Amino acid sequence: MEEKLAQRSSSCIKVVLFGPESTGKTTLSRQLARHYDTLWVEEYMREYLQEKWDKEQLVCQPSDIIPIARGQMARENELSAKARDVLICDTDLLELKVYSEAYYEGFCDPLLLKHALNNQYHVYFLTYIDVPWTPDDLRDKPNDREGMFEKFETALQLYNKPYTVLKGNLQERLETAVSEIDKLIKKHKSEVK
Repeated sequence: MEEKLAQRSSSCIKVVLFGPESTGKTTLSRQLARHYDTLWVEEYMREYLQEKWDKEQLVCQPSDIIPIARGQMARENELSAKARDVLICDTDLLELKVYSEAYYEGFCDPLLLKHALNNQYHVYFLTYIDVPWTPDDLRDKPNDREGMFEKFETALQLYNKPYTVLKGNLQERLETAVSEIDKLIKKHKSEVK
């Protein structure tokens, strides 16, 4: 069971889009994957919870967290073996940890915490709340965007994760992300030589 949460080693640069709901992570993940002609790891939590909602109009429960984490890591591990120089991840286990604690009175399954902290990424792009909130079946915190953003940033700071805040319109965010990823690619290539 535990090995299903473990991150497999990979030679590609791993980038995570990270932050509160409705801040453009998926849109930017797609754009970055297109820009770098590579793969992107879709957010498993959204698919899992949408299916649960569609079938029975049920929301996420603490018992859903580990199955969601397993699904996310299965996708990431599969695609990291196939990706070119860069793998774009539309979320990671640390994001799931933040959500778990936000929704379940500070609770985070110790197994999730262990793997969220063990998994390594080259950079996190923390998406700011300066884009319009768009409602859907799963989003439910339109009035706590600032508080949620702070929870995500606090997690990155607490665990000393490398991150850049993305603000502005989509083009500005894309340009900032590309600039940071290009630096990582250049550094990675010089280290390999």
